[in-house]
Amino acid sequence: MGTILVYLQSNSGDLAKSDLVAIAAALELKARWGSSEIHGLCLGTGAQAAAEQAAKYGLNKVLWNQGSEFEKFLAPVYAAAAVAACTEVGADVFVACATSVGKDFAPRVAAALEAGQASDILAVNEDGSLRRPMYAGNVIADVEITTEKKVVTVRATGFDPAQESGSAGSVQEFSCPAVEGMGEVLGYEIAQSERPELGDAEVVVSGGRALQSEENFQKYIFPLADAFGAAIGASRAAVDSGYAPNDWQVGQTGKVVAPSLYVAVGISGAIQHLAGMKDSKVIVAINKDPDAPIYEIADYGLVADLYEVVEPLTEKVKQAKAS
Repeated sequence: MGTILVYLQSNSGDLAKSDLVAIAAALELKARWGSSEIHGLCLGTGAQAAAEQAAKYGLNKVLWNQGSEFEKFLAPVYAAAAVAACTEVGADVFVACATSVGKDFAPRVAAALEAGQASDILAVNEDGSLRRPMYAGNVIADVEITTEKKVVTVRATGFDPAQESGSAGSVQEFSCPAVEGMGEVLGYEIAQSERPELGDAEVVVSGGRALQSEENFQKYIFPLADAFGAAIGASRAAVDSGYAPNDWQVGQTGKVVAPSLYVAVGISGAIQHLAGMKDSKVIVAINKDPDAPIYEIADYGLVADLYEVVEPLTEKVKQAKAS
């Protein structure tokens, strides 16, 4: 096995926790598959600064390009750049975190390289096979990619983030061929919030369809989350009902989280939601239905009407924080 190229999504020059998880997975793949080197790839605004950070985490070299074509994510453009970078460094393995961006363009990379792909992996086994969830997490499968070139996407909660290695690899600007005729981004908006980012938060408070309205979601979930200093999540039912924005959705088709504490308010526990939060260290559920599926995985449960208990709970959390 030759070289691994790991894509680092970064955020305006800063590495995200998901980037460090991708690096950690690449380091394990290198050890199990006998790869010689690991290179990184940073694209877009702040790519050079992100590359300089990434070089401290055990990568041999980090390529970067912060050209205007990468300012706004467009899957065909990013995929073309990744394929060109694989060619430049001679990579036969491409790794990306299974974020919305990674899920979007990694399959294009696999198609262009004629590579087999393993998605959303949780671990690298001793024999080099890859562990990944299937059927909304009801089955954990060990799979092997048999093609010469391979593409791997990594679940953001599957590995502990990489630590600085004590030595720095090289950083190199990367030129890639222009890609035209691939569409145009008409609008791009970065969500601003003083709360922690959902995927990185130590505490997450999520609301479900039982909140019944956007106003109730704000009235009950926002204060409880702020009392904890938590990120806010939502079930798919709450998002589909318009109570919360799409980027708050936790679940199989949303974000996968594994905080130290996950508080589920008015969430019954559909299998798709459980797939996105069941690895949380401690799960607290509040639901008036004692038979709700969420209680099957909850560490602590409060069978009660959320409209009666959430506000007193919020005050108790505030008092505990103040003491």
